[in-house]
Amino acid sequence: METAITFNKIDEIRYLTFRWRYSLSIPQKITLALTMAALTGLVAQIRFQLPWTPVPITGQTFAVLLSGVLLGGGWGGLSQALYAFLGFAGVPWFAGASGGGAVLTGATAGYIFGFILAALFLGYFTDRYIRSRTFFSMFLLMLFANFVLIHGPGLIVLYNWLHAIKGLNPSFFTLLGLGTLPFIAGDVIKAMLAAAVAKGITPKRAYNGEVDK
Repeated sequence: METAITFNKIDEIRYLTFRWRYSLSIPQKITLALTMAALTGLVAQIRFQLPWTPVPITGQTFAVLLSGVLLGGGWGGLSQALYAFLGFAGVPWFAGASGGGAVLTGATAGYIFGFILAALFLGYFTDRYIRSRTFFSMFLLMLFANFVLIHGPGLIVLYNWLHAIKGLNPSFFTLLGLGTLPFIAGDVIKAMLAAAVAKGITPKRAYNGEVDK
């Protein structure tokens, strides 16, 4: 009985938190988006540079994957758009405390643009489908967001950067070896952790008229 009561209280807290988030004013939502952008910049400083690729291993994607879950599609996407825009404007919160226009034309710019797509995608499913909030569903959605919506633009820009700056025309498999394969294990672990967090914090009932309520 006590366990059931505790679970109900936890679920009520989840519901009230997400209902509160959904009903915030625009200035309050912008504030949360800026906070999430700053958190992304903070974990971006967890950085390991591999010797054979210009793309570092960072903690960014963990925050990116959760931004849509925490803020919803539009505002989660805005948080990553603010992260990208302010970083390109000079705020030194990209990996390695970098920022400015040079990053916009650098090898990793495509991944940063992909952050926006990933947050929009995950926020849309979180806010619209209750069944997306299980661990397994969220894990699959996050894998798609990571390896398609983030790595897709990332590889395109990386190829163009290698061609324009280095004068190279890497094959598809070479490109994967530089921009995706070294990061698979770490990205899967980050997606698992983010999915576990998302499963734990999201309510399992409707808070904004979900279509499968």
